[in-house]
Amino acid sequence: MRFTKMHGLGNDYLYIDCTSAPLPELAELAVSMSDRHFGAGADGLIAVAPGVQGDFTMVMYNADGSQGEMCGNGIRCLGKYVYDSGLTDRTELTIDTLAGPRRLQLHPGPNGIESVTVDMGEPFLLPEITLSAAGLEVHGVPVSMGNPHFIVFCPDPAGVDLLRLGPALERHPLFPNRTNVEFVQANANQLNLRVWERGSGETLACGTGACAALAAACTRGLCQDQVQARLPGGTLHLRWDQQSRHIYMTGPAVTVYNGDWPESPHSPSLHTKGDPLHG
Repeated sequence: MRFTKMHGLGNDYLYIDCTSAPLPELAELAVSMSDRHFGAGADGLIAVAPGVQGDFTMVMYNADGSQGEMCGNGIRCLGKYVYDSGLTDRTELTIDTLAGPRRLQLHPGPNGIESVTVDMGEPFLLPEITLSAAGLEVHGVPVSMGNPHFIVFCPDPAGVDLLRLGPALERHPLFPNRTNVEFVQANANQLNLRVWERGSGETLACGTGACAALAAACTRGLCQDQVQARLPGGTLHLRWDQQSRHIYMTGPAVTVYNGDWPESPHSPSLHTKGDPLHG
């Protein structure tokens, strides 16, 4: 089975083309392929399927085999994937997701699509709450970007014990379907974040999490409606349109390499063909 490894700010996914073939058992496949020691290694697996109402459908699974509703970095890479692989020649696409349709504007460059702007939709915010987690009282804002987030403002995200707090908050009883967690330092024109992703653990970036952080910070007067979101893997440009209430995210999409995964799930071998692809 042919696959492509891609990343958006180091948030990496494995892509398979299911536009003309039935979807395989993706949960099991995501676990085996995402393993960073015995598989290709990734934060998850994304299958590209035919669109229902849009041009294509994004079917996304986390590294632990759980299904995700939406992924900001993943959908940017999906846009590059379908364009660069010849599945479309359009630079404006609508992608169906479990969180609803998302519109993409692809930005071509010398090496194919280099960046993508995504209409991430309207955030849904709940009032700030206080949780007991890992022996601490944690104040945070629940935000949905089609998938759940818990935004915690702090002076220095780098100083947070993420390995302790991330799992405790992700699996807090208040979140029966678990949640993504973002620790955020907010300034007028910039957000600094660290991310604990539901089903994947700490990742280098999270597009939906950055958008959720913008919504929570902006409504509290902590930042403006256009910011640079700085994550360990790089920077996203975010804009919250106050008329439509939609958040627009622009960031890079990078192809790492193409490879072949054995059809038998019991085979540990992995073969990659050709030189790594950049761009």
